[in-house]
Amino acid sequence: MNDASALYLGLISGTSADGIDAALVRFENDTPQLVDALTHPWPDALRTRILAVAQDETRLDLDAYGRLDVAIGQCFADAAAQLLARHEGLRSAVRAIGSHGQTLRHRPSGEHPFTLQVGDPSVIAERCGIDVVADFRRADVAAGGQGAPLLPAVHAMLLAQTDRTRVVLNLGGIANITVLGADGSVLGFDTGPANGLMDGWCLRHLGVPFDANGSFAASGHIDATLLASLLADPYFALPPPKSTGREHFHLAWLETHPRLLSLPPADVQATLLELSARSVAEAISRHAADAVDVLACGGGVHNEVLMHRLGELLAPRVLASTAEHGVDPDYLEATAFAWLARQRLLGLPGNLPAVTGARGPRVLGAVYPAPL
Repeated sequence: MNDASALYLGLISGTSADGIDAALVRFENDTPQLVDALTHPWPDALRTRILAVAQDETRLDLDAYGRLDVAIGQCFADAAAQLLARHEGLRSAVRAIGSHGQTLRHRPSGEHPFTLQVGDPSVIAERCGIDVVADFRRADVAAGGQGAPLLPAVHAMLLAQTDRTRVVLNLGGIANITVLGADGSVLGFDTGPANGLMDGWCLRHLGVPFDANGSFAASGHIDATLLASLLADPYFALPPPKSTGREHFHLAWLETHPRLLSLPPADVQATLLELSARSVAEAISRHAADAVDVLACGGGVHNEVLMHRLGELLAPRVLASTAEHGVDPDYLEATAFAWLARQRLLGLPGNLPAVTGARGPRVLGAVYPAPL
């Protein structure tokens, strides 16, 4: 396939369901380059439904699942259409849309491991008139992998250095790190919560979906007893490969810690921020002790209090946004799913077995053709 002039469009809504990121991407020497991007908001009622279902499996019967799958697909199509409308002259050059979908459940361990992302790809293909590649994670899980994270291959292409070990830190609803070794090795895994718990607590007590600049957390005090109880969760001690999500780290999990009941909400928020920062820093110290710098991306880069605390804990490593290295921190994930769509159409693997633990490289995703 002649792919030299093709564009790809990546779509993703992360664990926090704080909007659908859409990225239009071109490739230069097989390396993704961002052309344009935007974030399309969720309707409030649909976002509330997504978050409820993501942490309580009793909320969804089969009819409700089918309706939710299509409703999410329609919103993903809206995001793609909004971005394409800004580039009508380039629409014919868009070879495919890579849609991650919205994760409702991620259970990569157990007798029947699975991962579930929804957002009907056929709806997106029908609405946009462009082939859609979706369902990227299940082939890796079928091969014994975690199905996540899938971004480290793109982190390596864009941000690796041959003279140093570097960490790329993605601060979404869940935090994950990619360790880019000076020897060319790549390791990656989810460290635990980043913004997800803080967002949920902020919504409950302030009625807003996130803690702007970390001001709610900054108004409270860290409770050492609650923090120690949270950090005792077995997930933090597990060796990689590992991955997690909202089905584990959610407000119902938080409420299992009795100390919560005796604390002001601001103190809980401060403690949740410290949990995110501490679990990230400890993971980096354990698995990337020789790292020189840490490059952050994802929504958490805009939380000034979180970034300041991470900087303190990670010193003497230098913490910076990926923006300082020419990579937009808000759209790196969407860029990665454009790359994954291209890998699928070229018949090339999209996973890194050293990261996910899969038995080997796998071509990821299924193709949903546009109308003829």
